[in-house]
Amino acid sequence: MTWSILARDADGSLGIAIASKFFAVGALCIHSRRGVGVLATQALMNPLYGAAGLDLLAQGLAAETVLARLTAGDAGRPVRQVHALPANGPGAAHTGEACVDWCGHSLEPDFSVAGNMLAGPQVLAATARAFRDSQGQPLAERLMAAMAAGEAAGGDKRGRQSVALRIHGDEDYPQLDLRVDDHAEPMAELRRLYAVSLERFQPFAACLAGRHDPVGLTDRAAIEARIGQFQAARGITPRP
Repeated sequence: MTWSILARDADGSLGIAIASKFFAVGALCIHSRRGVGVLATQALMNPLYGAAGLDLLAQGLAAETVLARLTAGDAGRPVRQVHALPANGPGAAHTGEACVDWCGHSLEPDFSVAGNMLAGPQVLAATARAFRDSQGQPLAERLMAAMAAGEAAGGDKRGRQSVALRIHGDEDYPQLDLRVDDHAEPMAELRRLYAVSLERFQPFAACLAGRHDPVGLTDRAAIEARIGQFQAARGITPRP
């Protein structure tokens, strides 16, 4: 099941987008850590790969070495697919020989795509092409455009059900973490949720306590002013 894209932005942000004809694909498949990297485990996924893989990346091991260690100790590796992209350095991917066709992966300098049970290789090609073509846009929007292109190219050959999008910036918690667990049109619903997040959530989250400000902005009037500035800069009209 599933295809996904891992990416890093010029500002150091890390991102993941994933889609599947499977319930709640974002629950167990995607993993991220500030300053370390992002990882997606799919096909007959092994959720244990997440924390273990990020711990190994945090030790400074190359992504290729990390995946070799994860899969070497896993008797289920023929049915696993996993790819990882560190905060710095090349990514790596493993597609087990028993993954369901069409399956495969592609590694690029600052992103990677991988999928299985797909309509064909054109799904990953379209996903990668759309991501490259959207350079200069916000990372979340690039990832959504990439996944939409992959779906238009056939996506998961069984159909569609769930998607997830995560952006991890310079905090220990994600900057944005959206999931559509069960929907007839999950990509469209993800775009709707993203648009709603721009109304208040994203500017509000930027005011919260973090690594560089352990208190955050606590004056409600100041928070509302920040939200208003964010909305005005982007031409956003909040819903009543």
